[in-house]
Amino acid sequence: MSHYIDLSHTIFDGLVTYKGIPAPIICDFLSREASRSLFEQETEFHIPRIDMVANSGTYIDCPFHRYADGKDLSEVGLEQFADLPAVVVRAPHSERLEVGLERFRDIDVAGKAVLIHTGWSEHWNKPAYFHDHPFLTQEAAEYLRDQRALLVGIDSHNIDDTRGRNSRPVHTALLRHDILIVEHLTGLEKVPDHEFGFSAIPPKVRGMGTFPVRAFATIV
Repeated sequence: MSHYIDLSHTIFDGLVTYKGIPAPIICDFLSREASRSLFEQETEFHIPRIDMVANSGTYIDCPFHRYADGKDLSEVGLEQFADLPAVVVRAPHSERLEVGLERFRDIDVAGKAVLIHTGWSEHWNKPAYFHDHPFLTQEAAEYLRDQRALLVGIDSHNIDDTRGRNSRPVHTALLRHDILIVEHLTGLEKVPDHEFGFSAIPPKVRGMGTFPVRAFATIV
């Protein structure tokens, strides 16, 4: 029988995912107490409300995030989000921050989700998470593009190097070729080194290229 490994962070009221981006506000639209006056026989419901920037928690980037003519969340097919054959690449941040081409040369990435396990998620929701984080090099991104990876994920603050730079070569190389990106993964130490399934499914929203996902591995 299959079992599942959750690879997502929990989104909660006040969570800061990226400095400078507002934290989610999660509150009641209709509380249980207030709803009681609307229904008979002490029936009650809770209708919540969330005010949230799309780049919150563990999220997926589609081409529209980078390119105005790219596919948005509503235009990407389910086959790019769900039940993808996946491989994990171990690149401990204690060794170096740059995840270079040499990490991928001996791995078959064609038609697969490539998940980069750096261990950086240990700093999640702490000040250290935002600074000097692991990232994929441009050369590695172009290699994954040329080898026809389907999706690239990382358990870090950003798949690009953000240290004083405004360019985003990894986002540029992957999203231009419809290779989706998942950032802020967690729990990759629990997935096996052999191939497994990966899913990261956002809602079907028109006009948006980024949204939180419930990312998970499927182990058969």
